[in-house]
Amino acid sequence: MVPLGDHADGEHSRSIAAYLELLQAEINGAPAGPPLSTVYVGGGTPSMLSPGQLRQLLQALRRRYGLAPGAEVTLEMDPASFDAERLAGHLAAGVNRVSMGGQSFDDAVLERLGRRHRRADLLQAAGWLEAARRRGELASWSLDLLQGLPGQTLEHWQAQLRQAIALGPPHLSVYDLIVEPGTVFERLEARGQLDLPEPDLAADLMELTARQLAAAGYGHYEISNYAQPGHASRHNRVYWSGAGWWGFGMGATAAPWGSRQARPRTREAYGAWLRQGGAAAAEGCGPGEPMPFDERLMVGLRRREGVSLWALAGEAGLTPADLEPLLRRWQPAIERGWLLREGPRWRLSDPEGLALSNGVLRELLAWWDQRSDQRSVQRPGVGERPAPPPSP
Repeated sequence: MVPLGDHADGEHSRSIAAYLELLQAEINGAPAGPPLSTVYVGGGTPSMLSPGQLRQLLQALRRRYGLAPGAEVTLEMDPASFDAERLAGHLAAGVNRVSMGGQSFDDAVLERLGRRHRRADLLQAAGWLEAARRRGELASWSLDLLQGLPGQTLEHWQAQLRQAIALGPPHLSVYDLIVEPGTVFERLEARGQLDLPEPDLAADLMELTARQLAAAGYGHYEISNYAQPGHASRHNRVYWSGAGWWGFGMGATAAPWGSRQARPRTREAYGAWLRQGGAAAAEGCGPGEPMPFDERLMVGLRRREGVSLWALAGEAGLTPADLEPLLRRWQPAIERGWLLREGPRWRLSDPEGLALSNGVLRELLAWWDQRSDQRSVQRPGVGERPAPPPSP
C-alpha cells in the first residue's frame, strides 16, 4: 500500500481513489490462481482507507481468486489512524486480524522516530483491539515493537516488554531499527552521532526478549515473531517457508511461482508499468526460476523449526561435497551451540542462536557469493567452447 498521508482531505481522497483504481486494475488482470489462504494489506498506512474502500479492495481479490474458508485477512493499522468506530467498519469489511505498529511506549522515542501517535494513543488503540477480540469480532492482533534503538539499555527495553505483555496482544513482532534513507537517523549516522547498541548489547536485548516473552507464554516461531498458542501469523509462516505469494501495488514484491517480481515504487512508474502489461508482459504468466538456494536456506533458518539442509540442497542440485565449505564456515557457530543439527534438520538455537543469527547468515551469504564468483570464472564466455575434460 502507498503511504496515504496524515489526513484524508479532498486531495488525499482523490489520490487514494486514483491509486485504488490502479491497484484493482492490476488484480483484475493478474494470472489466475487458487483461492487465497491469507491476505495482508500493509505498507504505508492502509488503515486510512475507508471501510468502503477496503471492502472494494477485498472484493476485487475475491472476484479474481476467491478466499479459502477461514482465510486470514490482516490489516496494518497505525494507532493514530483509527478509532473504535473505524475499526468496527474495517472488521465488517472482512478484516479478521490486525497488525498494529506501536514501535514504543516511550513518547520521546516516538517523537524521534517521527511517529504521529503517543503512548496514550497506543494504549487506547490496544484496548479497542483486545475488546474486539474478546467479543469474537477479531480473531487475533499483533503489536510491533522496535528494539536496539539509539541509547537503549537493558533496563529500558525490559520496561517496554513489560508494558507490551500487560496489554495482552496474542502476537508480538520485535524488529531492530533500520536506518532508512532520508531520515534523521541517517543524518546522525553520517555524522557519527547515532548511538546504536554495540553487537554484544544488541544480542543481550534479543536474548532478554526471548526469555521474557517465553515466560509470558509466547512461542518464538521466527527470528522476529512471537505468538501465544494458536496465534502465529499464517501469512508470516507462508512467507518465511519460501512458498509463493501474490503481491499487488506500488513497490510490492510477488513470488507466485518462487521467482520474485518487483513493482515500480512511484505512482507514475506503476501506472506506466500497468499500461505496458504489468507482470504478465514483463515476467510471463508461468513458473519462473525458483528462489536461489541461499535465499531458501536463509528464510528457512529464520524459523524455529529450521530447515532440512540436505533435502534443500538436493532440490538445488547441490551435493554434500558442495556444502563442505559452508559447514566449515559454520563450525564456530556449531561448536558454540548456536547452530544445531537434529537429524536431517538444521536450526538456530533459542535464544542464543536466533539472537546471534546475523553471524550465521553472513557466513551463508559469503559462501554463496564465493561459490557464484567461482562458477562465473569457470563458465565459458560468449562464443567460447568449454575446455575438454582431461584424458583418463
